[in-house]
Amino acid sequence: MRITETITYHAPVDVVYAMKTSPEFQERKCADSGALRHDVAVREEGAGAVVVTRRDLSSDGLPDFVKSIVGAHLSVTETYRWNAPSADGSRDGTLTVEAAGAPVAMRGTVRMEPQGGSTHLTIDGDLKANVPLIGGRIEKAAAPAFIKALRSEHESGRRWLDERS
Repeated sequence: MRITETITYHAPVDVVYAMKTSPEFQERKCADSGALRHDVAVREEGAGAVVVTRRDLSSDGLPDFVKSIVGAHLSVTETYRWNAPSADGSRDGTLTVEAAGAPVAMRGTVRMEPQGGSTHLTIDGDLKANVPLIGGRIEKAAAPAFIKALRSEHESGRRWLDERS
């Protein structure tokens, strides 16, 4: 199942990139997402960075057949790998989101592009459930949670930037 989300941040790419690779911002987005427990790791990699968050989230709100697979809590690992900036300042990379103990993951690309003094951030990925016969049903049930998590991170980012402008 294809998931594509685009958001505009009212800040230049270098400022948005600094936010996205800030351990303090990553801590905040985990707290904002309602994580019961979380862990954050950020490391530079050349002129880019790798950002890994691990969150334990409540499975409340997921369909019963999904809860029967994952239990009361869902442990989610999200990995962003950012490349060096392009000549125009844009950045691209990859995003992987995996849920421990669940046969579902999202893999895709991320891109930050300058638009005047703002930044368009686009996430484009495939959500896959590797379960014979019911994989599509699991993907349809999981997609809203993945989209909600992406939008929660975007809202955390908007508030973060507003507080610092």
